[in-house]
Amino acid sequence: MDAGAVTIGVVIVIVIIFVLVTIFRAIRIVPQARAGVVERLGRYHKTLTPGLNLLVPYIDHLRPLIDLREQVVSFPPQPVITEDNLVVSIDTVIYFQVTDARAATYEIANYLAAVEQLTTTTLRNVVGGMNLEEVLTSRDNINSQLRVVLDEATGKWGIRVGRVELKSIDPPASIQDSMEQQMRAERNRRAAILNAEGTKQAEILNAEGTKQSAILRAEGEKQAAILRAEGEAKAIDTVFSAIHQGKPDDLLLAYQYLQTLPLIANGQANKVWMIPAELTKALDGIGQAFGAKVPGGSVPTATNPPATPPAAE
Repeated sequence: MDAGAVTIGVVIVIVIIFVLVTIFRAIRIVPQARAGVVERLGRYHKTLTPGLNLLVPYIDHLRPLIDLREQVVSFPPQPVITEDNLVVSIDTVIYFQVTDARAATYEIANYLAAVEQLTTTTLRNVVGGMNLEEVLTSRDNINSQLRVVLDEATGKWGIRVGRVELKSIDPPASIQDSMEQQMRAERNRRAAILNAEGTKQAEILNAEGTKQSAILRAEGEKQAAILRAEGEAKAIDTVFSAIHQGKPDDLLLAYQYLQTLPLIANGQANKVWMIPAELTKALDGIGQAFGAKVPGGSVPTATNPPATPPAAE
């Protein structure tokens, strides 16, 4: 093989390599949710969209692809001084998305570092006008203010800030101890109030129960007394009706009277009792009925009653 053939072979190989490199540099495939900025002779030319794209080899230059998806960035804790001169450590999380690849490439050198620094300064401005209690209880307000400021500032960079979240707010250790003691005292106070309310309600319920029980007992006693009185009235009415219908004579009445006398003297408190004058009439009636004779051969009558016996103890 002579030198001319070798030279021709080397030239052909070089031409093939050049063509392959040229084709490789002319064809660019951009993935979905990515964007590429093309510079032609050092100036911005166009932005490549996802899919197959053709470039002019050796004239067009493709910069690194930019991610167009929403990104989540967590920044390290930042010390922030509140209005009442307390230093709190705040962690922030930012959700942002690149909407303009050209502006994100040429308007800012490092948009991620710029967003971090802007978040820190904005957070210090917002929190610096609040006291510790407002900072701990106004997270939504702080998030809204940060998002508005960041979105307005990063708009010209081709970035849209979707959300800003305060991941944690850590006050100083001494303040945490004081807050825990305050919360413990508040819980104890609420427990004491609940116990007092429970005791109060229990006493009220017990009083209501006692009242209702007394009312019911009184109502029962009232109904029982009424029923007893009605029963006694009916019994008396029945007895009197029976007496009137039977038309009793003097002998029966005298006998009933004599049966009642032992009951009168049977009481525990009866130490002295007087024999009533009606006793002689009862004896007179019984004597007349049975023909009994009294001493002296005369029968006692109602017109000539015997002398009243002396009182017996």
